[in-house]
Amino acid sequence: MTLIGTARPDRTALPVRGAAPATTRAARVRHALPARLRHHPLTRPGALLALAVVVVVLAWALVPGAFTSHDPVTGVPADALAPPGAAHWFGTDHLGRDLFARTVHGTALSVRAALVAVAVAAVAGSAIGVVAGFVGGRVDDVLMRGTDVLLAVPNLLLSLAVVTVLGFGTLEVALAVGVASVATFARLMRGEVLRVRRATYVEAAHLAGAGRASVVVRHVLPNAAGPVLALTTVELGGVVLAVSALSFLGYGATPPTPEWGSLVAEGRNYLASAWWCSTLPGAVIAVVVLAVGRLGRAVGRPGRTAR
Repeated sequence: MTLIGTARPDRTALPVRGAAPATTRAARVRHALPARLRHHPLTRPGALLALAVVVVVLAWALVPGAFTSHDPVTGVPADALAPPGAAHWFGTDHLGRDLFARTVHGTALSVRAALVAVAVAAVAGSAIGVVAGFVGGRVDDVLMRGTDVLLAVPNLLLSLAVVTVLGFGTLEVALAVGVASVATFARLMRGEVLRVRRATYVEAAHLAGAGRASVVVRHVLPNAAGPVLALTTVELGGVVLAVSALSFLGYGATPPTPEWGSLVAEGRNYLASAWWCSTLPGAVIAVVVLAVGRLGRAVGRPGRTAR
């Protein structure tokens, strides 16, 4: 007999054996991070996948021998135009050379050219932007009209004009692509300098007797460089594509040295019978460009502040 008014034990709070946990492992790890990192774009799955792709590409560039044992230059004629398989992951070209080995060994030249091009564009463009924004007047007018001319010419056409003057080679291609991207960095840096030079601390430095060079180095550049660095990461993907395009047109490294663009160009005559010769190296270029662009947007976009 049950007594009236007797409280029954509450069973709803007891754990049910075999029930799924309230939070998944990924959610627990995410909540364990600090609030600032928890909402940062770099912690999203797409950005993490892009970061993994970039890490693999950098490893290809630094230690290509750790990923393939095939010779990228010497081939086996009997294995010419072999399809992708266990022995040759990307298949072979018309000379029997392993395409995966050539893609991996060609990463160093392509990545080096892209980094040189971005460095040239960032340094030269930032210098032009700082001078134009800080000095102003006629100097600003002349420099900005010059950047307007560069912006009016398509980047690929301007790169072709520059590389024709400089000559063929990976370094020449990098310089040509860098020159074509100078105007974008110059415009951004000029805008940031115009914003920073009106700040209170810059006016205080002038009143304290600091020279122009000291004000630029100690106050203007550190506070104006953030957006330029973000633009560098965003532009890197486009620079990789531009370098590969010039290499595809034959302005890059001299054969048989492998380079991403030249690999696509070498296989275009065999698309009907050996689609992998151009498709797989081209897919690597596309994946790298997309990954670098995704990572650049994540780096350039600040994370949301947790409420």
